[in-house]
Amino acid sequence: MKIGNIGKENMDKDNMENINNENIGKENMETGNIENLDNENIEIEKKYMIKKLPENLEHYPCKIIEQAYLNTAPVVRVRKSNDTYYLTYKGSGLMAREEYNLPLDEASYRHLLTKADGNIISKKRYVIPIEKPQFQKNFVPAIEPALSIELDVFAPPFAPLVMAEVEFPSVEMADAFIPPAWFDEEVTNNPEYHNSVMSRKQFSDTTCPI
Repeated sequence: MKIGNIGKENMDKDNMENINNENIGKENMETGNIENLDNENIEIEKKYMIKKLPENLEHYPCKIIEQAYLNTAPVVRVRKSNDTYYLTYKGSGLMAREEYNLPLDEASYRHLLTKADGNIISKKRYVIPIEKPQFQKNFVPAIEPALSIELDVFAPPFAPLVMAEVEFPSVEMADAFIPPAWFDEEVTNNPEYHNSVMSRKQFSDTTCPI
């Protein structure tokens, strides 16, 4: 979805309703209904804890991410990823939900960051290709998919949390996916491991990350 940069004049949190929603499927945003949307507007993602860090992690591409939330239900997030800035809307759901990304300039991002509530989340994201992804026997993809692991290594106050995410082109593929051996518990359906919920977490000196 191609949308021009949103200027700072539209970025006040109290005036977000003035942004043109013509291309954002407003009726679906309000209901959380994803049935009639194109796949390009759907995020299908599984989340996992890990048993150990993979070897040679430093050899993989890495993004430095900072993000914060203007709203958590529905999710309205601002993110800095290296030198790229954008605002994201996410609908309801855990594994599959609507997602729309709108580019920002740095000034707009910095302005919105001051309007955000809760924790600012910082993390390093390593992008690790999955060679020959494995699926349950009852699922045979038409072509071998190019899947990647997004391995998030969180900075304080969430350190030493590390979490792996894998995105899929379809729910059927996600359901059939067999995770690598170094993955641990799947936490896709546990809201506590969703960044929007983490942003609301309150910490004390003795609080564990999750």
